[in-house]
Amino acid sequence: MSINALVDLMSNLIYPMQGIAAIYGMFLVILIYRRIGQKQFRSQSAADEFLNQISEKLQSRQFNDVVALCDSPPYWSKAVPQLILIAMANRHWPMNKLRQLLSETFEREVLAEMDYQMSWVNTVVKTAPMLGLQGTVLGMIAAFGKIAEKQASGVNPSSLANDISFALITTAVGLMIAIPLVMCMASMQVRIGRLTDSVQHQIGRFLDQLEQAVAKRK
Repeated sequence: MSINALVDLMSNLIYPMQGIAAIYGMFLVILIYRRIGQKQFRSQSAADEFLNQISEKLQSRQFNDVVALCDSPPYWSKAVPQLILIAMANRHWPMNKLRQLLSETFEREVLAEMDYQMSWVNTVVKTAPMLGLQGTVLGMIAAFGKIAEKQASGVNPSSLANDISFALITTAVGLMIAIPLVMCMASMQVRIGRLTDSVQHQIGRFLDQLEQAVAKRK
């Protein structure tokens, strides 16, 4: 295979590869946004309402009712109710160990998966401009190759314009993919931070109430 044929083949792959990168990046962004939405309550009032129900049941030591509430369909995908289920199963542990268990579970089951997906978004952000740079290099190789082949007879400017246009367009497409994803990553990091803060606050509130309910028995 000649150099020109190889350059043409690689040039034909740039746009499809950029398209795949863009689709995969947006798929991950949507997946992470949905994941965050599933794990948190829709509003602070909804969280307060849930925790008030839990508090009432703990005060009357209705532990089975706490488990039943957290294991009901509206709360299957929420982080706090699922962590409460773990806490209720281990409520006789020392409180410091229980706090550590819930913290490690949240990091492993929720945050670790989001971090993994965020790392792939970051990979797409880095890959898209590199694909654009690859297109730039291929376009310039093709343009200089035509100049070298037709030094004597002269080069048709339109043929060079096509190669240079390809070089610039691929660079622009790469940036158009990367820039929105960078902004989405910043937004997702803020949302993940808010999710972490809210979970820590709500679980802390629950554990204080659980400690008091367990202490009543003693």
